Amino acid sequence: MDKRLLLISHAATSAQRAGRFPADEPLDARGRAEAEAAGARLVLPADATVLTSPAACARETAAALGLVAASVNALADLNHGDWRGKRVADIAAEAPRELAAWTREPDAAPPGGESFSQLIQRVGAWLDAALPGEAQNSGAKEENGAPAADASAHARATVAITHAPLLRAAIVCALGASPAVFSRIEIAPLSVIELRRSRRGWTWWPCTSV
Repeated sequence: MDKRLLLISHAATSAQRAGRFPADEPLDARGRAEAEAAGARLVLPADATVLTSPAACARETAAALGLVAASVNALADLNHGDWRGKRVADIAAEAPRELAAWTREPDAAPPGGESFSQLIQRVGAWLDAALPGEAQNSGAKEENGAPAADASAHARATVAITHAPLLRAAIVCALGASPAVFSRIEIAPLSVIELRRSRRGWTWWPCTSV
């Protein structure tokens, strides 16, 4: 049986709108309203396991979407180290070379923080440990005994509310791409991506069901 993973990036925070690196801020009224509006549109598997980053913005996004989620440390945001809570414009003035390297080079990290390459390793380890693949059952049957029309439709689903960098890392992992492509992946607040795991590994699917 395949396994489906729907990853949702949390709603925008006031810190994001102000151009600050995250520091575990909760959602403000605007972010909560945007998440509630998204919740009215999303169609998620009713029997899915729901997980969330331990960050306040992710947990509150899950609640605004009407989901009851379990917190998982592996879904925590990229560690921004000494830049945590600071304005990007201030870092650009104080450490322009370091900031430029961080935006372009996957092995560059904020002082005391985590590089994107390290994040990819963390997300990849979680994908393999928490959502291991299983051999597909080529003899899958419907309840009436007829062959299943689409085995992927019966895939066990997990929904995870987390952060944009983790969605980017998950896409890189699924595609087996170079970490260097991370800067070319844009993830907006409340974006949804779908990954599936089968005998051939992780694949990236269009989100036709949400």
